[in-house]
Order: sequence, then structure tokens, then C-alpha cells
Amino acid sequence: MNQPQEEKQQQKRTIAEWATFCVASSILIGVIGLVCFTWIKQPAQKPPALVVKNNKPLRKVNEQYYVHFEIVNQGEETAASVQVIAELRFNGKVEETGEQQIEFLSRGEKETGAFIFTKNPNQGELLLRVASYKSP
Repeated sequence: MNQPQEEKQQQKRTIAEWATFCVASSILIGVIGLVCFTWIKQPAQKPPALVVKNNKPLRKVNEQYYVHFEIVNQGEETAASVQVIAELRFNGKVEETGEQQIEFLSRGEKETGAFIFTKNPNQGELLLRVASYKSP
């Protein structure tokens, strides 16, 4: 007969246990509510806005010309596999090209690099541009 009485005592919850359960449940419901609210009210982010520019003077080393560039993501989303292309033209004809691949650029991030040409870019027309990117 002692066994049923022990089971009743084990099933009975103390005030401290109920209070702990209520506080923990309230916190859990609050966190879930905040996550849902943030997800619903989150404004649409602007897609990547990639800007590339020549940021340093031309450098000549061993008959090669180094054209330094900087690329900035001015958008709010990350861009992956960013492809930067440089074209060196003389009299409207493309004489040399170069390509750089940037793994990813997050919001506001900057990357730098250089294109190397055998002809002097100051004597022709140099075009730096972003050719493509992927959304991660």
C-alpha cells in the first residue's frame, strides 16, 4: 500500500517547480514571438551594388604594367563569385584582357587586386567592369 502513496507524492509538483516551468515557458514563447516578428517585419534588402574603380597610380615593373583596382559592395546583400574584367583597347580594338574572381563580398566590404598588362594602359583606353556575380 505504500507504493501508490509514493507515486502520488512523486506526481505532485511543488510551487517552485510550477514557477520555474512558467518562467521558462514564458521566455521560450517570447523568443519565438520575437523571431517571428523580426522575420515578418524585416524590410526587403537591396541587392548587391558592386562598384569597381582604379584606386592607385599605374606601376611599371620589368616591362609589365600593374593596374590596381578596388571593388566595393554598396548593396545590402552578399555577392558571391564576383567576376571583374579589365579590357585594354587601342583604336577601339581590344588588345589585352584580364579577369579576376572574388569569392564573396558582404555588405560594405572592399577587396583590392591588380591586372597586369604588357602594353601601357595610359596609351590606350582601359575599361574596368563587374561582369557577373551569384547570390549565395
